[in-house]
Amino acid sequence: MGGRILAALLLILIVVLLYLLLWPVPIEPVAWQAPPNPGYTGPLAPNERLKGVEVFPIGDNHGPEAIALDAQGWIYAATHEGRIVRLQADGSRPENWVETGGRPLGIRFDGKGNLIVADAFRGLLKIAPDGKITVLATTADGKPVLYVNDLDVAADGKIYFSDASTKFGAKQWGGSHGRLLVCDPDTGKAQTLLAGLNFANGVAVSHDQTYVLVNETGSYRVLRYWISGPRRGQTEPLIEGLPGFPDNISAGLDGRCWVALISPRNKLVDGLSGRPFVRGHIIAIDGTGKVLANLQDPDGGYRLNTSVTETKDYLYIGSLVMPSLGRLSKSKAGL
Repeated sequence: MGGRILAALLLILIVVLLYLLLWPVPIEPVAWQAPPNPGYTGPLAPNERLKGVEVFPIGDNHGPEAIALDAQGWIYAATHEGRIVRLQADGSRPENWVETGGRPLGIRFDGKGNLIVADAFRGLLKIAPDGKITVLATTADGKPVLYVNDLDVAADGKIYFSDASTKFGAKQWGGSHGRLLVCDPDTGKAQTLLAGLNFANGVAVSHDQTYVLVNETGSYRVLRYWISGPRRGQTEPLIEGLPGFPDNISAGLDGRCWVALISPRNKLVDGLSGRPFVRGHIIAIDGTGKVLANLQDPDGGYRLNTSVTETKDYLYIGSLVMPSLGRLSKSKAGL
């Protein structure tokens, strides 16, 4: 989602003020009403199952937005400083592996061992095992990709990724008007699959490769876009009315898809008053939108969660601000 999500959400307020004070301006205001907030009830009731996260320092970096593991078990994290940090499998000896020259957000390995990077400033990138960087896409359908946010790689090699906003780049604090895109890495051509999203964020291809999930952060929901079968090209909400802002999403094990809720909903965005507070919160859902796991830390020990990467034994957890990456034993989490 990027190191600028909270300010990006405040853009709604800023745009309104600019429109009133500086009219005419080249911004078209759109009426928006926050969807109902069910709060922390039912399957999302408060708990402390996210406590006990162990942390691994990432050198002189912070904000490990997303985490990926290679075939050898090495751990990689995209950081606020623009670096990809690499740690050994036990979480030790962090090293600054590659600098992208931008702000890397979502990261995933493809089937050839390349690290595919959603860089908010530079576009969609590919980093070879030797560290060589190749720019895969900076435009889609002739329109610049201004705010590449997250991605996933399908079994056929296609890269599905989000452009958080077609009007405001990450350096301008982002905004709405987002879209879901797909890139063929062999041709370097990218095209739009879904447009008009309210801050397009996390992206995950389903376990059976029939649909893609994309987090619509500003609308507190996860959308499903079908990429094969009789419903190909159709879109529907998978889960709505989340009690927090969904950041990244990832396909886990046993049919789970993990969603990191970076912050609870707040009146500042919903009703133009109040301030958010911080906690740790991640959830897992299935293909019907059912909540399979709900892990919270009301004290926010490892806070502002941005992503989850699941392995056989652990959940690796990203953060917007922490100087370390988090790891939680699945046995401690009750999984």
